[in-house]
Amino acid sequence: MSSGLKCTVVIPTYNRSALLWHTLDSLTRQHMPADEFEVIVVDDGSTDNTAKIAASFQDRLDLRYHYQPDEGFRAGTARNVGIADARSPICVFTDDGVMLQADNLNQHVASHEATPGPTVVLPYIYGFSGDDSNFKVVGERLDVNDLDGSIERLQAKRECRDIRELFYDRYGEDLTRIPAPWQIFWTCNISADTAQLRAVGGFDEQFRTWGGEDLDLGYRLHRDGAQFIFNRQAKAIHIPHERPFEKLMHSATLNYRYMAEKYDSPVMRILAELKPRQFLDFNDLVAATI
Repeated sequence: MSSGLKCTVVIPTYNRSALLWHTLDSLTRQHMPADEFEVIVVDDGSTDNTAKIAASFQDRLDLRYHYQPDEGFRAGTARNVGIADARSPICVFTDDGVMLQADNLNQHVASHEATPGPTVVLPYIYGFSGDDSNFKVVGERLDVNDLDGSIERLQAKRECRDIRELFYDRYGEDLTRIPAPWQIFWTCNISADTAQLRAVGGFDEQFRTWGGEDLDLGYRLHRDGAQFIFNRQAKAIHIPHERPFEKLMHSATLNYRYMAEKYDSPVMRILAELKPRQFLDFNDLVAATI
């Protein structure tokens, strides 16, 4: 590990160079000094100008670019490339299409440093609704040249809140008190200890369609002793872009069934049978099995 590096930002991407540009641009505005973090962009076989966009930031960020051939959906494989190449003790995963508020990386690192043992840190992502319900409002409110101001205004008006706010309203913000905090381990922006990520085997590369590969890893990190921490001050914003919600939910459901077969546990069988409208019931159902 490079002693001066505090964290590694891992960004998988595929044919979304415009969104990747905004994500990388937000990293150039971090309060954390540029020599204290590195960025690894892993291209899952793009045919657009993704490589050129990544190269255009190499004079402002400690950035390395990896390319893997397009063999279908391989986001887990892409993230594993980043984990293997990371030179710091913390991996911060973020998606293209997510812009990080200027103190985001500092907040992730601060939570890790304040927590003994392996740690997972969950941030707060404005505009992250799970579907397109915030699409128009976020587009109207977001000024990409004043990201921090945009987030402050959304916060003041309580607009476009992270869908997980419903989860926190029900279970509270102390994730150590619930049995399955990995249910909201979503890699749009999240961090974990590099050593533990490697020890549990990283992402399962058998996931070849969208959905579930992040929960699968979160489940293994939790079983391996990671403490899950919610940091409301680690802020980001989800840039509006189209998402085929029904198709994605169908894909995730199939992957949950794969996880139920893989682990053959009561918890995973509950997940596989869970209906989207039962999202908030999951931890209550898990608690009832313990």
